[in-house]
Amino acid sequence: MSTVATVPEGTVHPYALSHLDSLESEAVHIFREVAGEFERPVILFSGGKDSILMLHLALKAFAPAPVPFTLLHVDTGHNFPEVLEYRDRTVAEHGLRLHVASVQEYIDAGKLRERPDGTRNPLQTVPLTEAIQQHRFDAVFGGGRRDEEKARAKERVFSLRDEFSQWDPRRQRPELWQLYNGRHAPGEHVRVFPISNWTELDVWQYIEREGIELPGIYFAHEREVFNRSGMWLTAGDWGGPKEHEKVETRQVRYRTVGDMSCTGAVDSDATTLDDVITEIAASRLTERGATRADDKMSEAAMEDRKREGYF
Repeated sequence: MSTVATVPEGTVHPYALSHLDSLESEAVHIFREVAGEFERPVILFSGGKDSILMLHLALKAFAPAPVPFTLLHVDTGHNFPEVLEYRDRTVAEHGLRLHVASVQEYIDAGKLRERPDGTRNPLQTVPLTEAIQQHRFDAVFGGGRRDEEKARAKERVFSLRDEFSQWDPRRQRPELWQLYNGRHAPGEHVRVFPISNWTELDVWQYIEREGIELPGIYFAHEREVFNRSGMWLTAGDWGGPKEHEKVETRQVRYRTVGDMSCTGAVDSDATTLDDVITEIAASRLTERGATRADDKMSEAAMEDRKREGYF
């Protein structure tokens, strides 16, 4: 009669993965699955923490071989200089190829028109979808996470998009037992979210464990900001501040990084990774809920942009 070894109650099984190891393993599996199933994948890489995490996981997934994907960034022209410097330095360090789709070029060519409020995040959709069509990318990695926003909470890991990059909920496939269906017709592509099941706290704890470098903007620093609709925004050529908006110097940091015109800073004393993790653990607001004006344009702002092909 065979016997099964048992582990005493209250002890950790020697072969059990930790929570972070399980998340890492899932993401690595997704990257390798895409590499084996698609011909022209691309990673959306802005220099923000989620895209930095994705690139780190991709490097791990294929080491010691190079990452078999190119990178793509939709540059609004209103990005934080610290983040763009990090982006370019990282691309050079790892010998990667970066495609940049410029919102400013589309405006100059008359294909897009500036919004009255100055924000350009909603203008990213057309440059993104046209870059995907131009380079014939058939899988596009994004850093969306389910804990960020309700439209992302119901997203699949493999999200099918039609020939116009639009999302149709009726065409999404079940994903039982981590089995992913990447089949698509010519002209269609799949958006892939390898860190979908991570939380903001998971991201920061993993960054600390792996010793991943981040732009300094994520840690507390003094910055000239002004208050608009309850958010601390950075002054810039995008249209802020207005005459009645007072600029002041505050100690702040950014929980998420996007267009300067719609990404708010938070008051913070967190200058180290441990400080940031403690701060996030005590927070009751999601990072996008607390700091992203573009998500507050309407109740269904992110849902509408997803249907149009944004993320």
